[in-house]
Amino acid sequence: MKFQLLLLGLVITCSACAQERNPSLPTEKAPVYKSSSFNLSDFLPYNPNLEKKIDSVFALLDDTAKVAQLLMPAIGPYGEEEATIRRLVEQRKIGGILLLNGTKEQFTAWVQEFDSINGVKGNLPYLYSADAEPTLFNRKIKNTPTVQKAAEMTSIDEVIEATRLISDELNAIGINYNFSPVVDVSANKTVGYRGFGKEEKNIVPWSAAFIRETQNQNIIATAKHFPGHGLVSGDTHKSLQMIDGELKEVKNYPPLIEAEVLSIMIGHLAVSNNKKFDTKGAPATVSKKIVTDLLKKEMGFQGLIVTDAMNMGGVTQVENAELRSIEAGCDIALMPYKFDQAFEDIFNAYQNKKDFEKRADESIRKIIRMKICLGLID
Repeated sequence: MKFQLLLLGLVITCSACAQERNPSLPTEKAPVYKSSSFNLSDFLPYNPNLEKKIDSVFALLDDTAKVAQLLMPAIGPYGEEEATIRRLVEQRKIGGILLLNGTKEQFTAWVQEFDSINGVKGNLPYLYSADAEPTLFNRKIKNTPTVQKAAEMTSIDEVIEATRLISDELNAIGINYNFSPVVDVSANKTVGYRGFGKEEKNIVPWSAAFIRETQNQNIIATAKHFPGHGLVSGDTHKSLQMIDGELKEVKNYPPLIEAEVLSIMIGHLAVSNNKKFDTKGAPATVSKKIVTDLLKKEMGFQGLIVTDAMNMGGVTQVENAELRSIEAGCDIALMPYKFDQAFEDIFNAYQNKKDFEKRADESIRKIIRMKICLGLID
C-alpha cells in the first residue's frame, strides 16, 4: 500500500544536512514519502540506484529507529495488548507488526491507526504480517472469503486460485508480509497438515506457485519452518524439538530460494548427532551454524530471515534469545517474549559492541531494502 511518512525531520535529498546532525537524535521537520519506483523483483539483484536509496534512508535513522527494525511484536490473542502496541509505536521501538488473530475489519482499522501515528512520529513504514496460510487463513482473519485448506487441494490451479484470493484480502487490509507457505512434510500433526505435503512430491512445486503468486501481488512470501519441522514428533509451541541426525527437509529450500522466495522463517528446532550442524542443544533460531553457515552461506539465501515466535516454549528458556537470534544471522525477532527487555538488550549491544553493530546493520539495511521494494519508501 502507499504510505506518506514523516521521517525524523529531514528532507532526504539534503544529505549534507543529515551528516551535520547528531545521528542519535530525532529531528523536527519531515519529508513526505510516497510510492517507490522499485518493486519486489528488484530486491535480490544488485542495483546501484537502490543501494544509494538504502544509504540515504539509513543515514537518517537514529539508533532507536535502527534497532526498531529488528523487532516485530504481535497484536491480538497470544500477542500484545492494543495499549502496549500503541505505546511501542509512540516510542518508535518496532519495525513491523504481526496481525495475529482477529477480523478483517479490525486488522484494517489497526493498520490505518498505526500508519497515522507513524506519520506523526517519524517511524519508517511498517511491515504488516499475518499467518495467512490457506489452512489457517479463515481462522486467523475472520470475515474473509472461504479458502480451501492446503492439505485438501488437488491441483496447482487450486493453489494459485487460493493464493490470489488470500493476497487480494491481504492487500485490502494493508498486510504486506505473509508467513506462508509451510514447506514441512506432513508427518508432524502440528505443522504438516498446514502445507502442501499430503503428497510429498507436491511440496516444492506447489509452494513455489504460492510464492510466485504472492510476490506478484506485492506481498512477501515466507517459506517455513527451516531447517524442517515435519519429521520431529512434538510441538515447538510447547517445547524445544530435536532433529536427530540428517537434515532431511533442508532439500525443500534450494529450489524455493532459486524461485526467489523473499523470506524464510527459522523454527525452534535443535539439531543433534550432526557433525557439521549440531546446535549443542540450542534452537536453530539462535544458532549461527544454522542461520548463517547453512542458510546464508551454503544455500546462498539473501532474503529476510525471521524467527518463529519468540514467546514459544521452544525458545523461551534461552537467555537473551532475541539478541542471540540477531547475532546468529536472523533479521527479525518475531513476537519477543518480553519486549522491553529484548529491545534494551539489542539496543545496548548495538551501541556498545562494534561486531554486533556491524551484524545488525546488515539486517537493518536489508529491511530498509525490502520496504523500498514494497513501495513503502520513495
